[in-house]
Amino acid sequence: MATMVLLFTERGMSLAAVAGLFAAHSLTVAALELPTGGLSDVLGRRPVLAVAGGLGVVAFALTGLGTSAWLLTAGMVLMGVARALASGTAEAWYVDTVQACSGPDAELRTGLARGGSATSVALAAGILLGGALPWLLGLGPDLGARLSEATSGSVLPLSVPLLLGAGLRVVFVAYVLTALREPPRPPATLRSVLRGVPVTVVDGLRLGGRDALVRRILLGAAAAGSALAAVELLVPGRTTALTGSNGSGAMVYAALSCAGFLCSGLGSHLAPLTARLAGSGERAVLVSLAAGAGGLLLLGVTASSVHPAATALAAAGFGLVYLGLGAAAPNENDLLHRRVDGAGRATALSVQSLAQQLVGALTGLAVGVLRPGPLPWLLTGAALLAGALLWLRRSDERAVQVSAV
Repeated sequence: MATMVLLFTERGMSLAAVAGLFAAHSLTVAALELPTGGLSDVLGRRPVLAVAGGLGVVAFALTGLGTSAWLLTAGMVLMGVARALASGTAEAWYVDTVQACSGPDAELRTGLARGGSATSVALAAGILLGGALPWLLGLGPDLGARLSEATSGSVLPLSVPLLLGAGLRVVFVAYVLTALREPPRPPATLRSVLRGVPVTVVDGLRLGGRDALVRRILLGAAAAGSALAAVELLVPGRTTALTGSNGSGAMVYAALSCAGFLCSGLGSHLAPLTARLAGSGERAVLVSLAAGAGGLLLLGVTASSVHPAATALAAAGFGLVYLGLGAAAPNENDLLHRRVDGAGRATALSVQSLAQQLVGALTGLAVGVLRPGPLPWLLTGAALLAGALLWLRRSDERAVQVSAV
């Protein structure tokens, strides 16, 4: 993540073309979210995660080595397929396992919050390493330039983190196949998959219409997708403009993103406390998304200034975005898991991810054609604030659980 935008720029892509590549990824995820979620619910969590990891190996290799637009597009599309397969599957496995051990009323929010914190810490470490590698390769004897020369430009210093990511995906596949055990489920046959997946997908599409709370969760996910798309597309350019070069810009963006993911992890860790202080999980989502919107507005009002005070405010806004979104996610997902059962859990999570990815893709395309400055930040900040205000009204506490069968 630290180097992807800058690598595409180094390969000769314009900002609009980079936005198109990210849109190809997001639209692929959006197109496959529901079918792959249904596949996970019917076939099982472990095989779907293993296939996702295998496709990720190919996707990261193509993205790191691709020198043409079609190769980079193929890599991003395959990355989208892998993301769609993995989306929600591991979390669904976790909730299935907890409820199999402790019953359907088992406490979920704390475990989801700890999982979110662990993910954020791993992202922070990974993005810091990914941003540091190109910079380190340029020091001393300039191993990066030698590597690029030896491979005729196929492997740039900015490519190395993606190739390392491909290697880590191999480890991931091995771990899934050897260590992941899931609760027993009826054996899947080709006929059961072909019949079960469409039924599960159709039921997933009806989730938002059946339950007002689920509809709010989906709209909140869409608003979060808009916010994240703006951050991921615009912040690398701001760091490069601040430092004056791609290599140092990648390093600064990596450090900033590391801090952002740590803020997200802190937000996830504080999600149960936020719910207690706010009085309910719904109020906690309202407060958290509003805080994220405030961070985007800070990034907007400082977009045209390079004054140290403005830079400090922008960094604070960046952290606030991740803190707010990190605190919102476990509370939203705790509410979601109590509305659906195990037969449609991965599908429900896929619907949520679909909303986030689809709106994120559309936001990325819009941001790519807008002039850099306050406007993209203010528009996405308004969208996230609108997502927060949806939670002003309480849901009916007596609403029945939504079954996905």
